[in-house]
Amino acid sequence: MRIPDFLRVAVRCWTIILTLLVALVIAPSLATADAGYRINKGDKLKVDVWQEENLHAEVMVLPDGTISFPLVGVIQAAGKTTDELQIFLQQRLEEYIPGPEVNISLITVEGNQIFIIGEVARPGPYIMSKNLDVMQALSLAGGLTPFAAKNDIRILRRDNDGVSETLLFSYSDVADGDNLGTNILLQSGDTVIIP
Repeated sequence: MRIPDFLRVAVRCWTIILTLLVALVIAPSLATADAGYRINKGDKLKVDVWQEENLHAEVMVLPDGTISFPLVGVIQAAGKTTDELQIFLQQRLEEYIPGPEVNISLITVEGNQIFIIGEVARPGPYIMSKNLDVMQALSLAGGLTPFAAKNDIRILRRDNDGVSETLLFSYSDVADGDNLGTNILLQSGDTVIIP
């Protein structure tokens, strides 16, 4: 039995409409997932002020977490989202420019690093372009060596005040699916030690 042409066209139209509706629902949720990224020391930003020829710059977030921008001087950037920094810059620039339109974009996330040392195939620093847990980080490093003390893994974390803490991680618990909640989400600057 042959399907009539008008029915074939109707099915194609509904398929296109459903695809567009799904895209409209999913796209905003993907955008908000990335909107929470916090700027780190070592990240590179592009700052543009619309219709202000001399207010365009690529800036590196310095080790103290600051950036320097014309008219506003040195400001704290690390720890803020790009949206928060954009609002802050707009407020500071309003003293000099009526209604400034500021756009900030991340060029590189070089400051968003973790360090993996010890009994893995490829120890070293790793840039996190997205959130990573310990198992994902170990995978990036090529996995554990046969000599790894896989149930004695430690994560060293330092807070903004410089206070360090040690988090324990048992590879076997997570690999067996027993304690999935202990698969720690890593933060910039964490050091994963595999003895």
